[in-house]
Amino acid sequence: MAADKKKIAADCWKKGNDAALQGQFDYAVEMLSQSVKLEPENRLFRETLRGVERRKYKDNKKGASMAALSIKPAQMSIANEKRKENWAAVDQLAEGALKVNPWHAQLNAEMANACSRLGYKECAIFGYRTALASEPDSVPNNTALAYLLEDRGEYNEAIECWKRVYKIQPNNGEARSKITQLAASSMMDRGGYEGAKNVREVMTGYDYNRPVKSKAPADADGPGMSLEADLQRAIRKDPSDVDAYLKLADFYKRENRLAEAAETFEKAVSIKPDPSIREQLEDVQLLMLKQNLDIAKQAAGDNAEDEVARKNSVELANELLSREIEVYSSRVEHYPKNLRLKYELAQRLMRRKNFPEAIKLLQQSTTDMRITVDVLTALGECFLREDNKVVARLQYERAAEKVTHEHHPDLFKKIHYTLGRLCEEAKEREKAEAHYNEVLAVDYDYRDALKRLQALQSGK
Repeated sequence: MAADKKKIAADCWKKGNDAALQGQFDYAVEMLSQSVKLEPENRLFRETLRGVERRKYKDNKKGASMAALSIKPAQMSIANEKRKENWAAVDQLAEGALKVNPWHAQLNAEMANACSRLGYKECAIFGYRTALASEPDSVPNNTALAYLLEDRGEYNEAIECWKRVYKIQPNNGEARSKITQLAASSMMDRGGYEGAKNVREVMTGYDYNRPVKSKAPADADGPGMSLEADLQRAIRKDPSDVDAYLKLADFYKRENRLAEAAETFEKAVSIKPDPSIREQLEDVQLLMLKQNLDIAKQAAGDNAEDEVARKNSVELANELLSREIEVYSSRVEHYPKNLRLKYELAQRLMRRKNFPEAIKLLQQSTTDMRITVDVLTALGECFLREDNKVVARLQYERAAEKVTHEHHPDLFKKIHYTLGRLCEEAKEREKAEAHYNEVLAVDYDYRDALKRLQALQSGK
């Protein structure tokens, strides 16, 4: 029954996506809402729904006309269900009201709180981040998000939440101590303090591959002494100078100070809501997620028995994948002729096992000669996963005509090995042997190619 529910939810999500691409936003929202209702723990479904809801209202940041009046009954019902601790009902009531105004900070926070209580941590993080995008100075929302991020090992973003709290409430002792504590935790994760035997090892771990920073603004005596200080002075002189913000954000990005880069890009977007600036912000946010995932993977690898570390790593990987799908979906829509973007989105949809949608994107990408081999190989894999071996073999054969070991060593082996397996299943022994020989000529230990070739040659 659970599997049927997941399948129906996935079908609703697909229908909603298709409808949104055709501009049928009312139907898209209904279908995507159904997917969220059927699988409330799926963050991707919620992110897709919220994105379509925003597009429905042309990103006007306020939703439907008279939205404030429309959502009052839902807010009263949410308050009643909260008293009864009926969190599933709170979640669904908040989602229903967000159809009217997807930017509403309180409703997004109510959804996040309900998801947190229900154990849907990824959805809770998404909800609080969305709420803070509308009302960044909310102390309860910053606090709640900070604790969720700390549990996930995302210390840098958690610190930024506590910094906002401390700025609003300078006497907040918890915020002050948390900033110090999390900074230490982040430093230990990056530098390997816990495993160090002495101070020298600590310093070596911390300094390894650390970017060299230019002279700090506080140490800069005048213009030209520090690029960062010069750009900050330019911004103070003219707070509407978008170029200065962009140059400063780019500086922070090069220095690997990603949290500061993201914050600076956000300021630039608020001054000039240009898609290209928003994309730069998204790129930095993805880099931050990737860094957090690397830290989580290392923590999980260092202690294979640490279930919390392993779970954090899995959740972060899912969050990164969801965010990448959201970003690439938006860019494919914005740049419909960019075939590489379609290929990148297809790769991520394949990881979500959404092979039908991936196939559509890959088929559109085959004409980009720079990635033809990659695309044909991915198409072959998709059709194999869809149990269409005839079409899968056709894609791999097309790829085999174009691939060379010099330019695509890994794909070369994968393509010929897979064709060997497909020919073997089709009882085409000579063709199977030929493909296995192609593999063994460049890698004698590749998978079980040698064993299979020997079995074919011996007639077994």
